Amino acid sequence: MKQFTLPIRFGIAVSGSLVAYFLILSLLDLHTNIFFSLFNGVITGFGIYEAIRYKRIENREAFDYRIGFTTGITTGFVATLIFTLFFTLYCTEINPGFMTQISEVWFKSFKSFEAILFFTVAIMGFATTLVLTLSFMQLFKASNNPKKKTV
Repeated sequence: MKQFTLPIRFGIAVSGSLVAYFLILSLLDLHTNIFFSLFNGVITGFGIYEAIRYKRIENREAFDYRIGFTTGITTGFVATLIFTLFFTLYCTEINPGFMTQISEVWFKSFKSFEAILFFTVAIMGFATTLVLTLSFMQLFKASNNPKKKTV
């Protein structure tokens, strides 16, 4: 369980940042514009990068691809699950009119829109997590290139 402490802490921090960003957008009445959700990838990416970086510092010589990948995936999945739960709560309890607003803009023909929206939020988070983790691990993995000898 100790190996998951760091990624869970970072996942909670990332989800808190995502929630704060969403609430700021909702205060400015910009939360129905899908374009602004692109910044969610930046927030998630920064959190995953920092989690992997800290794990690498923590483990030094024992750090390998598996440890870094597990750290990134855990961080992103925790953040996605918490944000999806918040988003579900926001859409059903805090601002029930949000579902109507967003369905008018994007999904005019769906009848059971709620489940599709929550599923989409979760899948987008999981996909972003996987892609960013794989990308960042290219930076953090050990090189297999032989060292050049200087003459």
